[in-house]
Amino acid sequence: MKKKLIILGLILITNCVVFAQDLVQSGPMVGYSTMREVLLWVQTTKAAEVHFEYYDKAQPKQRFSTQKYTTTFDKAFVAKLIADQVLPGKKYVYELFVNGKKAQKNYPLEFQSQTLWQWRTDPPEVNFAIGSCSYVNEERFDRPGKGYGSEYEIFESIHNKKPDFMLWLGDNTYLREADWNSRTGFLHRYTHTRSLPELQPLLASTHNYAIWDDHDYGPNNADGSFAMKNTASEIFKLFWGNPNYDVINKGGITGYFEWADLHFFLLDNRYYRTSNNNYTGEREMLGKEQIDWLINALSSSNAPFKFVAVGGQVLNSEAMYENYAIFAKEREYLLEKIREAKIEGVIFLDGDRHHTGLSRMKESNDVYPLYDLTCSSLTAGSNNNQEKLNVYRLKETIVGQHNFGILNVSGPRKERVLKINIFDTNGKEIWTKEIKATDLKYK
Repeated sequence: MKKKLIILGLILITNCVVFAQDLVQSGPMVGYSTMREVLLWVQTTKAAEVHFEYYDKAQPKQRFSTQKYTTTFDKAFVAKLIADQVLPGKKYVYELFVNGKKAQKNYPLEFQSQTLWQWRTDPPEVNFAIGSCSYVNEERFDRPGKGYGSEYEIFESIHNKKPDFMLWLGDNTYLREADWNSRTGFLHRYTHTRSLPELQPLLASTHNYAIWDDHDYGPNNADGSFAMKNTASEIFKLFWGNPNYDVINKGGITGYFEWADLHFFLLDNRYYRTSNNNYTGEREMLGKEQIDWLINALSSSNAPFKFVAVGGQVLNSEAMYENYAIFAKEREYLLEKIREAKIEGVIFLDGDRHHTGLSRMKESNDVYPLYDLTCSSLTAGSNNNQEKLNVYRLKETIVGQHNFGILNVSGPRKERVLKINIFDTNGKEIWTKEIKATDLKYK
């Protein structure tokens, strides 16, 4: 009899754990990290009380907890909670609780706080992943025929590289015709993409930052006239965990973050954009206010590498599709201001094009070369466009298959080196290049 009761008790406990797990729609996901706090994100299947508990891996007996929060229908049952008891330079294990019960996962739930290195040591080595164009098939809403998305195992390959964080470079989800005209549609598409099983381990232990491009903003080639632009901003902010948005107070998603001695400038190439087909007045992709903020912020930065993330290509000289060359006057203004202010160490990161490639612009011997790394596509259809009319392309870097990037920055504070590695779906290296911070300075 006692044995039966024990077995019955174990069944009941197991059922409680499964029940808690069944209430998790997607996540948990680790958002931004600072020295004193980290954002944790999760989405449940229905209204539920959630919280996270966490502890320093080196001191597992001392546990901390976030606030408790009840998810709601109007917020897509999303919870964004802050782990605010962290200390610099620590690695933490965390646990998710739903309605008071621990939700089990078969992969690590971990995060890290950033290191306090200033005035103490050289900055730490940094590894971060980049990628764009992530399409997850859903047959009932997709176009007829072969699914546009494939090779979802690429997210497992990124996870296996154990980057400190991932910077998503736009088209992180693909709104369909049934999605972009309603808030209901936005919520469905973001939820569907975020729930991909292959994605979950990466979300759970890698800090995530993001910008957008047209497909996670609205229809193909959508611009500032898009009627649902405010809904697009709301849902983007709900599903991502950047430390800030709309730093210019104009309604978009412009933002900024730091990691070690690296600075990242997250630009919005949609909210303020002139239609690609409108030539009746001043044409803009970023808008003067956003560019002026960027130049000011870059001027204030002492980072050896200043990464400027934009949804579309910046340096490609071939005026086609949606790259910056079709807004030639504004692009000239941006690049002239970078040179006029003598800002050093600028590297552009972008996606959109469904192929990967590195561009290098050096106008004269008096200036350092500007680089533009395009990294695309993760799972959406890829192409082998060779950018033959792009005078700045490095031909050997063009990749026409699913791929992702791992960027490594290492070395002493005054001799930092960036190593760019591009990998295929299975994590096999395709090409690698090094750029020294000392080579991105004015003479």
